[in-house]
Amino acid sequence: MTIVNLHDTGEFHTKFPVKTLHIPIQKKWFDMILSGEKKEEYREISDHWITRLIDTKTQPTVGDGFKNFHVVKFKNGYARNSPSATVQFLSVHIGFGNQAWGATPGQKYFVITLGEIIKKP
Repeated sequence: MTIVNLHDTGEFHTKFPVKTLHIPIQKKWFDMILSGEKKEEYREISDHWITRLIDTKTQPTVGDGFKNFHVVKFKNGYARNSPSATVQFLSVHIGFGNQAWGATPGQKYFVITLGEIIKKP
């Protein structure tokens, strides 16, 4: 799917509804993603993230049947007016992360691979 960024308005459009993964994120990681330095986001393998990232209706085991999203909307905080950014979702898998990007060595995560920044705050 191609997402078209309309730079003048900061909006993006597709020919069909966009599936969005919403993720709250700390400022350090938010800024690294916006700078283009951080290309992955890590989430614990927990019941909460299993429900959000794995299609348990068709593939009930971890590692199979990941849900597909078009974009990730990162929000730096929980307040209504917290800064947010929209980034292209490329894929998700289970694996080890980059320590410089916040991962703990030896710990497995849901690794969300990010693409182009679509909308900045």
